[in-house]
Amino acid sequence: MTLLLPALQSSTGPAASREAVRFGDLSLTYGRLAEAADALAARVADAGRVAVWATPTPETVIAVVAALRAGVPAVPLNPRTGESELAHILADSAPTAVLAGADDVLPPALEKLRRVTVDARAAGALAEDTAGGALPAGENPESPALIVYTSGTTGPPKGAVLPRRAVAASLDALEDAWGWTGDDVLVHALPLFHVHGLILGVLGPLRRGGSVRHLGRFSPEGVARELASGGTMLFGVPTMYHRLAEVLDGPAGGSGHDSPADGSGSPAGTGRDALAGALAGARLLVSGSAALPVHDHERIAAATGRRVIERYGMTETLMNTGIRADGAPRPGTVGPPLAGVELRLAEEDGTVLGEPGAIGEIQVRGPNLFSGYLNRPDATAAAHTADGWFRTGDVGTVDEDGYVTIVGRKATDLIKSGGYKIGAGEIENVLLAHPGVREAAVTGEEDPDLGERVVAWVVAADPGSPPAAEELADHVAAQLAPHKRPRTVHYLDALPRNDLGKIMKRSLRAG
Repeated sequence: MTLLLPALQSSTGPAASREAVRFGDLSLTYGRLAEAADALAARVADAGRVAVWATPTPETVIAVVAALRAGVPAVPLNPRTGESELAHILADSAPTAVLAGADDVLPPALEKLRRVTVDARAAGALAEDTAGGALPAGENPESPALIVYTSGTTGPPKGAVLPRRAVAASLDALEDAWGWTGDDVLVHALPLFHVHGLILGVLGPLRRGGSVRHLGRFSPEGVARELASGGTMLFGVPTMYHRLAEVLDGPAGGSGHDSPADGSGSPAGTGRDALAGALAGARLLVSGSAALPVHDHERIAAATGRRVIERYGMTETLMNTGIRADGAPRPGTVGPPLAGVELRLAEEDGTVLGEPGAIGEIQVRGPNLFSGYLNRPDATAAAHTADGWFRTGDVGTVDEDGYVTIVGRKATDLIKSGGYKIGAGEIENVLLAHPGVREAAVTGEEDPDLGERVVAWVVAADPGSPPAAEELADHVAAQLAPHKRPRTVHYLDALPRNDLGKIMKRSLRAG
């Protein structure tokens, strides 16, 4: 296996002067990044595990690269994690040090750890003694690179141990699917504590020898600016693309403003024509972490002539499928399995489904999979079938060409009503196509007659005059089938979302 980040093996040479990362006005070349990371790596080489206070800054990049260089597993911490969840993660992963920027204010739970300050502007001139263990001479493909904690929707978060082998396999499969090269300049504003923003969005460009421009905070104006000035690829979550689509539907002219990295905030004021031109000029527009509504696909395509492509992955598996850059976009699907990934559908009793269009749980295996859950052999065993396939908990279909469509999570998005299996996603797409609907989510609730009834949660385009529940139900029944119509409609001011823009449906069901 080749080195995980070959372009960062030396601070000298032809590649050293190339830009590796840029955050606002701070740019680090490969040489400066290698220098800073190696100095930090020497200080943490004997740390066992290190926590990284994963803010959207160059300090996080330096910290993670340093941990990789030192052969020390890194545990990215979401700065917005609650007190009890953070305490659980620290107790479970047992890091001996925390890597953080000089200006970061850390919570009390981290006070017992040795704090190692990371300063991107110093480029290696760090605050403490740089004495430490020797850097590893090579890389073991099975050694842990990162321990990334799941969202914990069904209990305390579990630490997914991601070996170097899995990171390399996924990034190389995306190189094949997307024609990803060292000439690509990736633009994004994703959080750096998760697979999407950190592994794909930072380690991906660095493995290819390309560069990444992180916006810090998402804004349509920032996207337009960076794509128009050399960016070739854009990564985002559906909420971000929805904001871009809103701008493309709005008036021309204006000047945008920053929004949080999770995609919230108003896009009003960003120049429509400038954004459309910038998006049209990008080589690749990629959406992930949740399904991008077909309505937003169509709005962006109509304004730019470009299609957003989707891919499918999760913390434990990294990337499983993806629309190829040279393939058919097919809005609503996440493409065929990536190189090296095997994928199948199975019934709850384990029966493997082979016919196109059948709905079942997605199971995968391949070099992209995690090593297991930290300290949880029971959970690791339960997540796999007897013949070694990982149970994703996601439900989907596969068409005759091998393209996968995600129906949703088995626990929240597969509704069994009146003997039918109904996917929440297709109803959500139809609701979003109604002019009176701005946002929509669909869940199932217990029903004494149907087993479960379809329930819609709607944010109206005009909160003062929302469409009637009967009108929305008839709209769905006309587009899909009568048994898929919402039996209940709840109106909300906003849908609950996490840091990646995913709708937290358990909150809806609980409410």
